[in-house]
Amino acid sequence: MAESLYDIRFRENVEKRILCHMQLSSAQVEQLRQAIEELYYFEFVVDDLPIRGFVGYMEESGFLPHSHKIGLWTHLDFHLEFHGDRIIFANVSVRDVKPHSLDGLRSDEFLGLTHTYSVHWSETSVERRSDRRRGDDGGFFPRTLEIHWLSIINSMVLVFLLVGFVAVILMRVLRNDLARYNLDEETSSGGSSDDFDQGDNGWKIIHTDVFRFPPYRGLLCAVLGVGAQFLALGTGIIVMALLGMFNVHRHGAINSAAILLYALTCCISGYVSSHFYRQIGGERWVWNIILTTSLFSVPFFLTWSVVNSVHWANGSTQALPATTILLLLTVWLLVGFPLTVIGGIFGKNNASPFDAPCRTKNIAREIPPQPWYKSTVIHMTVGGFLPFSAISVELYYIFATVWGREQYTLYGILFFVFAILLSVGACISIALTYFQLSGEDYRWWWRSVLSVGSTGLFIFLYSVFYYARRSNMSGAVQTVEFFGYSLLTGYVFFLMLGTISFFSSLKFIRYIYVNLKMD
Repeated sequence: MAESLYDIRFRENVEKRILCHMQLSSAQVEQLRQAIEELYYFEFVVDDLPIRGFVGYMEESGFLPHSHKIGLWTHLDFHLEFHGDRIIFANVSVRDVKPHSLDGLRSDEFLGLTHTYSVHWSETSVERRSDRRRGDDGGFFPRTLEIHWLSIINSMVLVFLLVGFVAVILMRVLRNDLARYNLDEETSSGGSSDDFDQGDNGWKIIHTDVFRFPPYRGLLCAVLGVGAQFLALGTGIIVMALLGMFNVHRHGAINSAAILLYALTCCISGYVSSHFYRQIGGERWVWNIILTTSLFSVPFFLTWSVVNSVHWANGSTQALPATTILLLLTVWLLVGFPLTVIGGIFGKNNASPFDAPCRTKNIAREIPPQPWYKSTVIHMTVGGFLPFSAISVELYYIFATVWGREQYTLYGILFFVFAILLSVGACISIALTYFQLSGEDYRWWWRSVLSVGSTGLFIFLYSVFYYARRSNMSGAVQTVEFFGYSLLTGYVFFLMLGTISFFSSLKFIRYIYVNLKMD
């Protein structure tokens, strides 16, 4: 905050007093035009009362011919109300003022401006500021609640469509499939199961391969473990925010809570990863725990090292000192890593054998050629775009809070959108898995993780769009920090949604094959 040139004295009216004279070059005018187009505003404080107004005026009209006018407000009318010796209300107005045009300036021409202002005092019967109610109070910033509700309605429609789609699959298509398969098997009791397989197609024919364990099972289990950890971490952060544990004016509060919760939830990643790894026949459980604890911490440390090094090189205050770095490493070594090991030991000891409803043959079945619309790329595109579309509007407000000057306080809506995101991910995963199995392709393990996990890629692509079209960032420091942490954000969403997608598909596959009669 700095003291302005405006001289306002209590109960002293002023009419068109000159504030200053200015001479602006064409480059300065162009800079001013850009600020007006991006809706820059000023803020004054009069006796702890905020006064806000836009720097200039912009008007666009017509299609053919298109007109684009930009003007600068060079006169401000201050309206203040008082009761006794206290100011009750303060406002600034340009209602009766014409803006100074900034159009049509030549490159070698200077623009002369004279800034003026008026002050109008009036007495009011209101004794306290809190008793004053007017429709324009606090109305300078656009109210974003309506847009949030629009986002939720859009997401809810998507959820209802997907849930209905999955319900149709489960209730109509699957019921018909099960009835036909079971009837065919009863009427063909004289033939062998191999003869039955040769006369049928679809998801039933691959029942001896659908539970064949995938390659890189250790990496798959590590992804599921860390994804489960971030599900718990994200839910915990939002619930803490709902309980009012974060002050919006303390920007580091959520970061500190996230670091602490990450260290405490490491036991979840160790337990889930080791438990499932032992279920699917994994033997190198020590290596699995090391992979689990490194899957996020190593990329995070490498990204953070690059970002912090750029901050140090440019003398930025965002660079963390060596003491803070040592403190964070100590928290991870003394809390995070030991809890991962403890969770892994509990998960290994409590793991029961993988209870597959179908017997898996030793020789894998040949997979028929698949049409282009059942390829991994198409499934990733569809499975990533639909969950992203459910959160795209809310994502803008989160980016504007993290990288801009906005303050996010609607945590109830955020929790609702988070639940919608998980629901959409689970539903689209079940639908895509059913289509894949119907094509006699039993390689669903990694496909289910990649299909909905690709939402993280869409989030990173959105961050590129936000950087280019919605932010004013430039330079090495801002660029490296933005894209470094955006990459990590997309990676976290990949792990989290990939885990939801996998366990939804696993539950669905168990359900349809348990209800199938087999020899």
